[in-house]
Amino acid sequence: MSDNTSRIRPFLIFAKKNIDTSSDMGRASSSVTIHDDCACPDDGFAPMPATLHPGDFFNKRFSLPQLHQEQLDDTHALLFNPHGQTGVVLLNQASLELLNQFQTPRTLTDAVLTNCDLPGGLAAAQQLVQLGLLQPEGLVPQPQRGQPQTLTAWLHVTNACNLRCPYCYLHKTPDQMELAHGRFAIEAIFRSATNNNFRRVKIKYAGGEATLNMKTVLALHRYAQELADLHELELTGVILSNGVAFSARIIEAIEQSGLRLMISLDGVGEVHDAQRHFANGAGSFAHVERTLDRLQVAGLTPTISITVTNRTLHGLADTVRYVLKRKLPFSLNFFRENECAAPVADLPFSEKTIIEAMEEAFAVIESDLPRHSLLGAIIDRARLDTLHDRPCGVGQNYLVIDQNGQVAKCQMEIEQPITDVRVHDPLAAVRADTIHLQNPSVDEKEGCRSCHWRYWCAGGCPALTYRATGRFDVKSPNCNIYKSLFPAVLRLEALRLLKYAV
Repeated sequence: MSDNTSRIRPFLIFAKKNIDTSSDMGRASSSVTIHDDCACPDDGFAPMPATLHPGDFFNKRFSLPQLHQEQLDDTHALLFNPHGQTGVVLLNQASLELLNQFQTPRTLTDAVLTNCDLPGGLAAAQQLVQLGLLQPEGLVPQPQRGQPQTLTAWLHVTNACNLRCPYCYLHKTPDQMELAHGRFAIEAIFRSATNNNFRRVKIKYAGGEATLNMKTVLALHRYAQELADLHELELTGVILSNGVAFSARIIEAIEQSGLRLMISLDGVGEVHDAQRHFANGAGSFAHVERTLDRLQVAGLTPTISITVTNRTLHGLADTVRYVLKRKLPFSLNFFRENECAAPVADLPFSEKTIIEAMEEAFAVIESDLPRHSLLGAIIDRARLDTLHDRPCGVGQNYLVIDQNGQVAKCQMEIEQPITDVRVHDPLAAVRADTIHLQNPSVDEKEGCRSCHWRYWCAGGCPALTYRATGRFDVKSPNCNIYKSLFPAVLRLEALRLLKYAV
């Protein structure tokens, strides 16, 4: 083998779900599921792949698509195609030189013969095509929409809560979901799932504080599993909790039920206590930390949901350091203004302050990179782990059911129901609604249509955008924040791959 052939041998690592983690090399994993408190997007959205035949590798001319590129160090560069599904790709310098041959459209063999011996170089060039870093000349990628696979339901099992968080959108009452209403709700969820050909159902048991009605949660999840088995559907159940009151009995019940867990933690010590406190003003951090300790002993790993407000920006880096030290998956979620929180003046942040705080948090992540990918978790509703043209499942594959069995489109509109669980297909009513919260494709949003990041943020939360602008069809008020931070997130992913997969 010649020196040139060895030199051009590609060094390509890309983020892909379910990367093998069994190797002694401790390879990177993207398979950790990070649960959040929003409507998970699942619209079956994907780019239209180019149809290539074996001969095309020799006969067609290829060119560079619009790529994001950054040099990581002296020997590695990250590449990212905003219109592709591969994710972050790492190239060594030899492979990058080969890629750059296509600044001018040419055939693979022409580029390889210009730069190196044929066998190794041609294999590298073909891999660049397969990874979406090269495309046939003149190809304009066209997105295609498939069928959503997962129906997600927010089951509001109680309107009561033992905390008084200032950013909460809910008017608290003692109301709890009765078991009978809950069973009707579960049946309605599975009717919609089967009527609309979903393969999976995900139920988020929420409130209020879901653990205040834990007996009902457990009974409803058992019933949901019965119906899932009956209809041959996959089922995931997640409890969304503030984490302040987890007895040994509750932890054992969660472990036995197979339920997942998401716990809110907005800071360490006083930072958390400043916005997550009891009705008497006492802080809740010590209670949450005790719960995390107990869960660790039990072998249960919750997802941590961190809500970022102006109150907590100064402690964000320490919060991220805390959860990384405990090896807990987490998500960073921006405060969204709402009617209940409107009187609280010190929650909204400026673009400058949140970008600075996020960059400090990213520096902490870089110093302690987790094995799992953070592409879908650390910039609010924007996700860099999968293409999507809507930021969430509202109006598509999402149901919100309150304690009385009324159905809304979004938990932030839970007091504005559209229908109830007695109708045959609640999701059909949600999809048909044109009065309440609308969730248009990012391709329909002013200010988004030509943005190369559009299929990763999808235009941002429609509820937030409407509150800020009075329109659903315009870009998010967080647009500048997202675009400022996206390159840093891609860099973190590339460094993670470099650390664990090389």
